[in-house]
Amino acid sequence: MQKILSHMRKAIEEYTMINENDKIAICLSGGKDSITMLHAFKNLQIFYPKKFDIIAISIDPGFKHFDTDFLKDICNKLDIPLFIGKSNAKEIVFDIRQEKNPCSLCANLRRGIINSIAIQEGCNKIALGHNQDDVLETFLLNLLYTGSINTFAPVSFMDRTKITLIRPLIYTPEKEIKRFIRKNNIEVMNKVCPMDGNSKREFMKQLILTLSKDIPMVRANLFGAIKRNIPGFKI
Repeated sequence: MQKILSHMRKAIEEYTMINENDKIAICLSGGKDSITMLHAFKNLQIFYPKKFDIIAISIDPGFKHFDTDFLKDICNKLDIPLFIGKSNAKEIVFDIRQEKNPCSLCANLRRGIINSIAIQEGCNKIALGHNQDDVLETFLLNLLYTGSINTFAPVSFMDRTKITLIRPLIYTPEKEIKRFIRKNNIEVMNKVCPMDGNSKREFMKQLILTLSKDIPMVRANLFGAIKRNIPGFKI
């Protein structure tokens, strides 16, 4: 947990992600990233100089292996209130529209429900569990598929809802998250979505892995390019 908190606190302080008396909604999917972030926020509350409250929000997309009882058990053990919303993502995205690249539409459907619950519960911030690898993969997806130099920002203010999105794990490598999960014998939900392991994002993940074998500094170089060229990141 110490390494996770170190990476996370660096991101939080560099981008002022937490202010006094914030109420933060943690998006809990049941995967390794969101579960790690949930544990980290609970630990951070103990010693962080700025006081803040947390809740967890999870969206049931209707997939067969999505286990709400599993999420309730995690939050009960950590004494974190959990709010579960229901989405018809599976029906709309996979059954009716049969999208070949469903991730964006599925995320948009979830986002609307998350925002509604966060507002209802008086939250002013929503924490998303994107890690450092996600930052790099999104950068390459935009560069190679759309010709744009972009990735998601560490902090984003949504004018319509007046809620701020924060991504505290942007400096945390995926391997550190996997190590934390494995070392602490934490159970996670795997292969819930039909696209797990089969998306364009997975292709980017493998591409970075392949490049790293011949260019050891490729991850650092990509992240450096992001910091130098994308607004919202700090050099």
